[in-house]
Amino acid sequence: MLKRKYGNRADWKRVEQRKYAQTHLHTKEFQGYITLLNTVKVNEPLITQYGDREVCIVDNGYMWLQHFPLGKNHSVTTMFDANGEIVQWYIDICLENGVEDGVPWMDDLYLDIVVLPSGEIYLLDEDELEQAYKRGTLSKEKYDIARIEVKEILRQLDNNEFRLMTLAQEHKRMLENLSK
Repeated sequence: MLKRKYGNRADWKRVEQRKYAQTHLHTKEFQGYITLLNTVKVNEPLITQYGDREVCIVDNGYMWLQHFPLGKNHSVTTMFDANGEIVQWYIDICLENGVEDGVPWMDDLYLDIVVLPSGEIYLLDEDELEQAYKRGTLSKEKYDIARIEVKEILRQLDNNEFRLMTLAQEHKRMLENLSK
């Protein structure tokens, strides 16, 4: 069963006070929806571990910019700290992106790629993808979509061709201006 994740993250209990903005873009560089969630006040920070490194990805004043490119099998969340510095890019591999009641969503296909500002890259949840396929809860077609997409994104990252990372600051400013 695929998990549908919405850009506004309305069900996220950790966030006590929020600001949210979204827009649809149709530019040469990007076609799809972008959302910006400002976690004004959270009930506790969220810290994740990569190897021996701890990274805080949510705290008061953090912002999550999410790209939902139409016709693609990925969604990218750029996470900014309270000073506006990028703490990580989180690339969800997904079956598709869409919109429901005006809010963009993506159907998660297990695999995730994390890119840290240092350039370190982590591929996550391969075991979950394999288990879902072996149990029969994920079809061969969807399994192949996930594998092909992750391979292509890793290739683009290796060749500095993954454009959504370079658009993050510009798109964040655009949505900050909309939410004022």
